[in-house]
Amino acid sequence: MDRPRKPQSTAETSTVGQLAEIARRYYIEGETQDAIARALDLSRMKVNRMLREAQDAGLVEIRVRFHSSQTRELEAEFCERFGLKHLLVAPEARSIEQQRTNVATLVSHFLESNLRENSVVTVGMGRNVARVAAVQTSRAFDQITFVSGSGGASEAGAEGNADHICRALARRFGGTATTLYAPAHVPDGALREALMRHETVRRTLNLARSADYALIGIGDLGPDSHMARMGWFGPDELKRAQAAGVVGDLMGYDFFDIEGRPCNEEIGGRVIGLSRDDLSRISNTIAIASEPSKTTAILGALRTGAIDILATSLLNCIAIRDWIGKR
Repeated sequence: MDRPRKPQSTAETSTVGQLAEIARRYYIEGETQDAIARALDLSRMKVNRMLREAQDAGLVEIRVRFHSSQTRELEAEFCERFGLKHLLVAPEARSIEQQRTNVATLVSHFLESNLRENSVVTVGMGRNVARVAAVQTSRAFDQITFVSGSGGASEAGAEGNADHICRALARRFGGTATTLYAPAHVPDGALREALMRHETVRRTLNLARSADYALIGIGDLGPDSHMARMGWFGPDELKRAQAAGVVGDLMGYDFFDIEGRPCNEEIGGRVIGLSRDDLSRISNTIAIASEPSKTTAILGALRTGAIDILATSLLNCIAIRDWIGKR
């Protein structure tokens, strides 16, 4: 016979009314955990624990309602064709901003389910990666390390830099953030190599290389691309790169063609950060791309073999499948 379970101390229990109030504020009213903690004179960690308690008690039921037979078929097809572990497919949205949020929400939920204490997460720059840090979470950890996988750039603004994203993720999930103290972009390869040998840079990148997970964006060469907005490359350089077959990049600098082959001759080798080979050795590299303009970039990125998990929209998945079917 099972032994009766000892009752929890009053310091560890919460009333149904308290749990319901916190769950209502968080899931229905959309308040942040920090705001709830201030309003109810609780610590943020206490609010986080009570949200989990509300789920365990059956007061909160979370359902992923948009996973249809179509997305299951796409996941099976993409995993077999490209060697993915998972395909995270978000529903279509009316605006690109909402699309980024839909995709980021899937990534955030994936991390909540799969991260473990003492995990290390390498983080890249860009809007899609940053949006993951803006999504509300219902689980926190104590010993997660988020480490910048690329240097910083004033042109990106605070929210677009990997170090800012790391700090935001650490606040959301718990743990600590480690900054890569180096510029993201340098004018020539010789300076890049010198900085890559610097002890501080080398030590941080070695930590990033040892990560259990990597969060990265997939870039393209369009007018609204990360590189175009940063101004790192001039229009003529980008045109030459496109003429040479470049369709996209990983981490903002490791370029590839539609077949996933390296294509760095025109504009590669100028960014401080992890390389494609480094990402290939991280066992769970999550690539995030929301925009419909990135179909060919996503396909090329999938063919690099560096990606383990792709998070994107349903429309992008269908477009990639159709592209392959026509060739």
